[in-house]
Amino acid sequence: MEENQSVATLMDSTTSKIQQLQKAFAELESHRAITLNLRWKELEEHFHGLEKSLKRRFHELEDQEKEFETKTRKAREILQKREAAVLAKEQTTLEKLQKKRDAAVFAISTALEKQRKVSSAEPAIVSNVDESRAPPVEDKLPDSMSLENNLESSKKSSESENMELKAYPQLFKLCEEMNSEGLHKFISDNRKNLAVLKEEIPLALKAAADPARLVLDSLEGFYHMEVSNVDGKKDSSLLGLRRTCIMLMECLSILLANLNLNTLTAVISQGVKEQAKAIAEEWKPKLDTLDVDDSNGNSLEAHAFLQLLATFSIASDFNEEELSRLIPMVSRRRQTPDLCRSLGLSEKMPGVIEVLVNSGRQIDAVNLAFAFELTEQFSPVPLLKSYLKEAKKASSSVKAGNMSPSAENEVNDRELSALKAVIKCIEEHNLEEQYPIDPLQKRILQLEKAKAEKKRATEVAKPQPKRPRANGAGYGPRVTNVAADKAFYPRVADRYPQYVYDRPYVYTGPADNHGPSLLGSATYSFSPNHGNYFGNGYQYQAVQAPYLH
Repeated sequence: MEENQSVATLMDSTTSKIQQLQKAFAELESHRAITLNLRWKELEEHFHGLEKSLKRRFHELEDQEKEFETKTRKAREILQKREAAVLAKEQTTLEKLQKKRDAAVFAISTALEKQRKVSSAEPAIVSNVDESRAPPVEDKLPDSMSLENNLESSKKSSESENMELKAYPQLFKLCEEMNSEGLHKFISDNRKNLAVLKEEIPLALKAAADPARLVLDSLEGFYHMEVSNVDGKKDSSLLGLRRTCIMLMECLSILLANLNLNTLTAVISQGVKEQAKAIAEEWKPKLDTLDVDDSNGNSLEAHAFLQLLATFSIASDFNEEELSRLIPMVSRRRQTPDLCRSLGLSEKMPGVIEVLVNSGRQIDAVNLAFAFELTEQFSPVPLLKSYLKEAKKASSSVKAGNMSPSAENEVNDRELSALKAVIKCIEEHNLEEQYPIDPLQKRILQLEKAKAEKKRATEVAKPQPKRPRANGAGYGPRVTNVAADKAFYPRVADRYPQYVYDRPYVYTGPADNHGPSLLGSATYSFSPNHGNYFGNGYQYQAVQAPYLH
């Protein structure tokens, strides 16, 4: 700036110098002997032109300097903001790590405290052990002897915990007897209290002579009893059995996590791993026939296969790429993140999320992105907006033509489920500031109101059945054949699934097929639109016979 000021001072003094030059020129002209061709006017114009040119160039340089200073200031401000954002992110990451560390320390301290309680209770338990239960030494196999020696402390602790947990003493007895079939039946009979069962099963497995083989034996009927219904859906008893198999493997994993290294090696011996690997190799070809879209991210077969590899630590015997291709089949199940970490597939998750996004399952992609901290690579809000946009586009394409009320209700239900799934995802991951849910809730109210109005209009237009005559003869209700209604109009693509999160294990009980017989002997055919389905997925039609078995 000082140099600029000095330059400006020199330029301002140009006028005085020109005047001095004029005086010198006049004095020179007074002493001339010959008339000069030059005139002072021309010299003066020349020097003024030079002065203007210098001033213009000087002002241009000043403007460029100011512009440069402005850009530099803005760049510094942006850099400061970025530094602040990085510091804030580092602080958030440190807080998350601290929370995880505190949780881990708490879990370790709780486990140590529990172990101390168990150790202090061991002398009293040992004195109460019934020695008559132990088989003679000569009847034991060598493997059984070594395994029972390694599991001795675990058995004692399980007996002490058995004294405290009296909810299902039969559960411990079945594990002691290595009765896998009875264990399946017991869990099926008490499926209403699965939360309590999941807490007690790991403790009950300690009472088994060989917990790992007991669980492997329980997998025997996973595929052998597979039967399909008329409409292609799996039998409810088979679904219940498969859920039980998965739960038993999860409970065994909980038990193994609390064992020391020596006991763990004894429980998951090389022979047990070979048996588990044989089962996995038998199951693997059956997974090739599964359709990713049909499974809708909730495949019990794929979940059981992956859980088998994780529980018995045999994932290294299988190809990671093939395992990662199974993840979209189980993307909706709550155990999927833990399964992927146990199988060492965390590095494969960006590719899995990309597959989910391309297949129209953006909500599953968002959940996995949060689980594996990949939200920077896969931004949640654009994915959710894209999911709603595609779902609405698919619905509008179906609504473009004429359709029956039942088909229109189906389209509205699909859009409703998509909106509710997005709202649930936003609330679970605290995205309300980035994606307000008020417009979505208003849209839900509009769809529900329209649905209710259509339902009322349909009920008003429905003809009333005639009263029966006095002689007892009656008229059956008139039912039109609308079975082809849903098949005639195109459905919304199944790539927009109806998401359900944190699904507990549900065992569908046998349906009550007994219903009142119709008046008269006429046969009536009801379409699927009337909702004639049992809880286990079987479809029925009212026929002349009073009961269906």
